[in-house]
Amino acid sequence: MKIIVDAFGGDHAPLEILKGCAQAVQEYGVEIMLTGREETIRRVARENQIPLDHMEIVNAQDVISMDDAPGEIMKSRNGCSMAEGLRQLAAGNGDAFLSAGNSGALVIGTTMIVKRIRGVKRLSFAPVMPKRKGFFLLIDGGANVDCRAEMLQQFGVMGSIYMEKVMGIESPRVGLTNVGTEDHKGGELQHESFELLRQTPGLNFIGNIEARDIPEDAADVVVADGFTGNVILKLYEGVALTMMSMIKSIFTKNLLTKLAAAIVMPEMRSLKKQLDYNEYGGAPIMGAAKPVFKVHGSAKATTVKNAIRLTKAYVEENVVGEISAALGKSGGAQ
Repeated sequence: MKIIVDAFGGDHAPLEILKGCAQAVQEYGVEIMLTGREETIRRVARENQIPLDHMEIVNAQDVISMDDAPGEIMKSRNGCSMAEGLRQLAAGNGDAFLSAGNSGALVIGTTMIVKRIRGVKRLSFAPVMPKRKGFFLLIDGGANVDCRAEMLQQFGVMGSIYMEKVMGIESPRVGLTNVGTEDHKGGELQHESFELLRQTPGLNFIGNIEARDIPEDAADVVVADGFTGNVILKLYEGVALTMMSMIKSIFTKNLLTKLAAAIVMPEMRSLKKQLDYNEYGGAPIMGAAKPVFKVHGSAKATTVKNAIRLTKAYVEENVVGEISAALGKSGGAQ
């Protein structure tokens, strides 16, 4: 299997990208195609003693930054490492593509270059996030600020397939984010989405869920419009970071608390790992005609490696084909 990786996407590119790719080659046996400035890739690899075994490099001199307007990937930045990777995927020169770069550009580039699965209304971000026990999928995590009910129906179908095929959750529970759990709660979008999800064949739809219940065990797939989903995502990350910082300040307050910290350190490390997004790798761009993954912009090597692991599973489980078939059966492709 060959995974195409944007070597210049993200805050710590290309060093951390190369480290993660080298680890993935060794642990998962994949082939890697790197897109980006070849001379820089080779220099960084040489200076940091990173092996480039089983990696090929496709030169792309430009980089689309986080500050660039997303549409520039099809205009002034069409020679960037992200665009080149998407072109290589569309041409069939690899099995999947991942990038830690500009999220908006990745969605636009995927839509225009790789295309959507036939019948998919909109692409969506689908990050896997921690809860009290295990994890859940949030869809849409921010790709679509304005949504229609049929889009949320498709999000539920696609998210359910991903959780079952890639994350190993049997009959995943799908919940619709709302301001209350009662069937009548919410606005027009929530009412229409509720009915469509409820009527979708084969979908384990459990109804409305409230945001406060998401960290517990409200659902395995949390469906939301992109605006709401992104607010949940960013607040979730912020609360986790703040909570860990507050706990650290308590345990470093004085000698007594430092002694207490030493006693519970293994449990604290376990909690930190559970709340760390790096453990879950990347978020698939659901609905793309070929596998595309978005990696967190601040990704380090571990994140990149884990994203490649998820990408590999996505390809092996034929998630694209499963989504295409499921939308046809559910009527979501109409």
